[in-house]
Amino acid sequence: MLPDDPDHLTAETLDRYGRFINPGLQKLYRFANVTSVEWDARGAVIRDAHGKEYLDCSGGPAVFNVGHRHPKVIAAVQAQLERMPMSVRALPRHLEAELASRLAEITPGDLQFTFFCNSGAEANEGALKLARLVTGRVEIVGAIGAFHGKTMGALSASGRETYKTPFEPLVPGFTHVPFGDLDAMAHAVSARTAAVILEPIQGEGGVVIPPDDYLPGVRAICDRAGALLILDEVQTGFGRTGKMFACEHWGVVPDIMTMAKALGGGVVPIGAFTGRPHLWKALEQNPYLHSTTFGGNPLACAAGIATITVIKEEKLAERAAELGVYFLARLREVARRHPRVVNDIRGKGLLIGMEFTDPDIVLLVTAEALQRGVIVFYSLNKPEAFRIAPPLIITREQIDRAVAILDESIAAAGALVVEMEKEAQPSERL
Repeated sequence: MLPDDPDHLTAETLDRYGRFINPGLQKLYRFANVTSVEWDARGAVIRDAHGKEYLDCSGGPAVFNVGHRHPKVIAAVQAQLERMPMSVRALPRHLEAELASRLAEITPGDLQFTFFCNSGAEANEGALKLARLVTGRVEIVGAIGAFHGKTMGALSASGRETYKTPFEPLVPGFTHVPFGDLDAMAHAVSARTAAVILEPIQGEGGVVIPPDDYLPGVRAICDRAGALLILDEVQTGFGRTGKMFACEHWGVVPDIMTMAKALGGGVVPIGAFTGRPHLWKALEQNPYLHSTTFGGNPLACAAGIATITVIKEEKLAERAAELGVYFLARLREVARRHPRVVNDIRGKGLLIGMEFTDPDIVLLVTAEALQRGVIVFYSLNKPEAFRIAPPLIITREQIDRAVAILDESIAAAGALVVEMEKEAQPSERL
């Protein structure tokens, strides 16, 4: 059921954004000509308060792998809500133990022990702490263009100065090298390196896929130096790229893997980091050396268990692999029609990057697409690109509709750019 007065609700919401949340966000929504608020969702479709439907091609980003309001995830959370929504943390929690055992089954190699938290940034914070604890070293090597979160440690590991400079000095001991460059990585990693932290595919960096020898090469570099390899699968995990985890494309097993986003089924936030057994020995003597109030709560774990079940039963990783090939091919047709503004299309599974010639064009295209009923988000670390990361249950028909709308939106943005260029040229004297 829609609200009685959606116009009043929208105006009130935008006003409150300006007065109580952030005037900058209010201005951004108004710039994009946003005239409603989100209201409900199911599958790959979102409706605003006026009843207009949108195809979700951003996924939160990469949160709604099983779709919005998947009935099995909703049912699991509702059942737990009726029993015990939050833990007192004085007794063992059976859902936390069950979810940890499920993660041990589906993660690659000998990854076994899991610590639960609430977000990807928290998961990366915990992974970095564990690496320093286990190795007794302090130096961490990350990648330029990486995104690991915006808490202090995760931000220190990330690779775009725009988000880092205002908060310096950050956590010491972090260095960054170009993503995909094995020689640079080999020079950066030494006997002082506690860990290398990487996304298997850079998401916020504009969906940057490394050369096939890169992750195996980094694994070897870490092994030679006695450093740990942390892989951030926060965006790439749970079927998104056509495998349960993206590192499986290259046969690489990290020492620690971080997860979040899709693990909660788009219903309850949850983060986690999972590691090899020998690493957890550093936490055995004092299990509260790293702790959390809400991590591993019953609702989040119920959602996580149901999500993993759905991904496996509905073969969503396989579906992402198949539909990703189709989506990429259709988008490359679009790119060929707009060579003035589209630079590149790249992706793996249903994690796709569309790169343009200018960040302003990205903003124009996303705004035009939103008005036409398709949601895409620009990349925080690569504003010239936006990501396409729809629910993995999206249909071919919905993909075709999204491609048609993106084609129209790019054409409209391109025409506007041409008109602006003409206006910027000096008039010829008669």
